[in-house]
Amino acid sequence: MKVYEFGEEHEKTFVMFQCAAEPWWVFKASAEAMAKDYHVYLFITDGHDELGTEFVSIEKNVKDAADFLRKNGISHIEAMYGVSMGGASVIRFLATEDIPVEKAIIDAGITPYPYPKLICRLIAIKDWLTMMLGTKSMVFMKLAAPPERWTPKGEDPEEHYRKIFDFEKHHFSSRTIYNVFWSTNNYAMPDPVPSVSTKIEYWYGEEEKKARKNDLAYTQRVYPQTVAREFKGLAHAELVLMFPDRFYSEASQFLEK
Repeated sequence: MKVYEFGEEHEKTFVMFQCAAEPWWVFKASAEAMAKDYHVYLFITDGHDELGTEFVSIEKNVKDAADFLRKNGISHIEAMYGVSMGGASVIRFLATEDIPVEKAIIDAGITPYPYPKLICRLIAIKDWLTMMLGTKSMVFMKLAAPPERWTPKGEDPEEHYRKIFDFEKHHFSSRTIYNVFWSTNNYAMPDPVPSVSTKIEYWYGEEEKKARKNDLAYTQRVYPQTVAREFKGLAHAELVLMFPDRFYSEASQFLEK
């Protein structure tokens, strides 16, 4: 795990967990936007950190992050954010780590499947095969995420996609990709989940509403204080990846209440 810090001059802490299968720099603009008000800790998980590691599990990701925070003297967190796999990390962090979090944004966070293990294994294999194809083919990558929509403002589409493709080709092992899908969909949660005082919003894009239905229901069941927030016209993780200024505005609207 690698940690990037922004806004070190601020006292308030903003902990940020990435989504799967993306290089760290695609989150940099949004992290820097939040650094106007917060000391941002952007956690880049194993297998994504350019350190030659491999992703093991959500459980390890959360424990490593909590250990880092404790070693750096952080015993209270004003704000926490995670998207997709990162949202899963937030969900588990709140339930298992003894570091109080005032407010948390779970952006399209993935929750554990309720299916039999055999079904879960088959789903993980399907997802693994799909992602492995995407990391080997620029054509497939562009079909899955059209450049005209998924290129950040001011960047050249070909250069942006080539940089991501090269990163994925050299840093995402087949084991990392499989473990990401298996663990993100099947990580352990305590039973019962302990009650927390954290104020929580669960974000999702309008275009992924159906896909996030069960995840939202699970999150609201284990954390009844969770408020859902839908973003019109957006897809999975699009806000944090494509619109850093709006991300800052929307996050601040919740965090500064």
